[in-house]
Amino acid sequence: MVKFVLSLGFLILFSFLINFWFVQLWLFFLTFLFLLNFKSFLIPEGVSVFLGCDVLSYYMILLSFWISSLMIMSSGSIYNKGDFSFLFIFTVLVLMLSLFLAFSSLNVFIFYLFFEVSLIPTFFLILGWGYQPERLQAGVYLLFYTLSASLPMMVSVFYLYKNLGSLSFSFLKQVDSVFLYFCVNFVFFIKSPLFLVHLWLPKAHVEAPVSGSMVLAGILLKLGGYGLMRFMVLFLGLLNINYLIVSVSLLGGVITSLICLRQTDMKSLVAYSSVAHMGLVLGGILSLSCWGFNGSLVMMVAHGLCSSGLFCLVNISYERTGSRSIYLNKGMINIFPSMTLLWFLLLACNMAAPPSLNLLGEIMLITSLVSFSFLSMLFLGLISFLSACYSLYMFSCTQHGSNFQYFSFNFPLSREYLLILLHWLPLNFMVFSLDMFSL
Repeated sequence: MVKFVLSLGFLILFSFLINFWFVQLWLFFLTFLFLLNFKSFLIPEGVSVFLGCDVLSYYMILLSFWISSLMIMSSGSIYNKGDFSFLFIFTVLVLMLSLFLAFSSLNVFIFYLFFEVSLIPTFFLILGWGYQPERLQAGVYLLFYTLSASLPMMVSVFYLYKNLGSLSFSFLKQVDSVFLYFCVNFVFFIKSPLFLVHLWLPKAHVEAPVSGSMVLAGILLKLGGYGLMRFMVLFLGLLNINYLIVSVSLLGGVITSLICLRQTDMKSLVAYSSVAHMGLVLGGILSLSCWGFNGSLVMMVAHGLCSSGLFCLVNISYERTGSRSIYLNKGMINIFPSMTLLWFLLLACNMAAPPSLNLLGEIMLITSLVSFSFLSMLFLGLISFLSACYSLYMFSCTQHGSNFQYFSFNFPLSREYLLILLHWLPLNFMVFSLDMFSL
């Protein structure tokens, strides 16, 4: 594990000296190097210093490497305009290092530390390369929503150390305290995000640059799910509270799906659909079943790739037309028919069409939630149906109809086609290695 930390550390040190695209190639190389590390491990392997890796960490780190390299690939405009590209590379690499250390940490306090550190580069991404002046407000929302809930968690970590005598994840034991449940988990509910504490997410997405949106949807939301999976071992006896949280997250999934149907901003629509999908993931984790945990892992990886790809597509349209409005981005099939195919493929994955990972994740999550509570069938049916509705709404509104005639277009670059394909291919071909997801 330390070899990856050192590699990222040296990249950060020399980020002001080396080429923009070289960093991206090196991150791809590290991704494939990490990919070769896979073993079917249930206990942490490759343990060195305070770092180790089990199946859950493995997929989260792999997703982080992949999305980070695609973030640089999608930000060609920053390089072309000379918009502080070296500082941008530095920010992305610091973010990648903090995520790597958070996901591979074997110690609760070190996990908490890097969980918080990952906020700072994200804040700078939104503030430095965002689009509208409201990005300052969006950054403050992101920072204070998370920090306000993370201070109780810090106190809880010290309390656990006093009571358990160790902060290793391996030594966590069941604690039946409702107060501790909310102190520890509330920060993960906000990060996931749970409905009612989700308002920072659409704001941050809409104001962030494409790379910021990719890392928010692709990786940072997964920190919430990952933290819940790690800490649920403390609260196995508090199933009654889980009923309450699952109800809120499923009801929230239905409401945010309905909100998606009346969005006019494409980025906002994809952001709200993230809340709906992560509502299912939260439900799966809190059902405390084997299928729920496995389904949540599959869904987190699937959502990370699919949502990130959709933000890239929205950005490609935005760079051409200068607007994210669905009404101004009409009739794209007349201008970029090949890009329309990629829109179709990713939106089909977003509504969980076979053979995507989303379908596999939804099947597993629906199974676990129906066995958890039969009443959840109503909400699950509505979420699945509405996800198809808003995906089709977005596709038909942006690709069909007569196009707005006052734009001069330059055609998508081969880099942009490759970028979308690198989201779509793993999303559909990882289904064939299902056994690798078993926790």
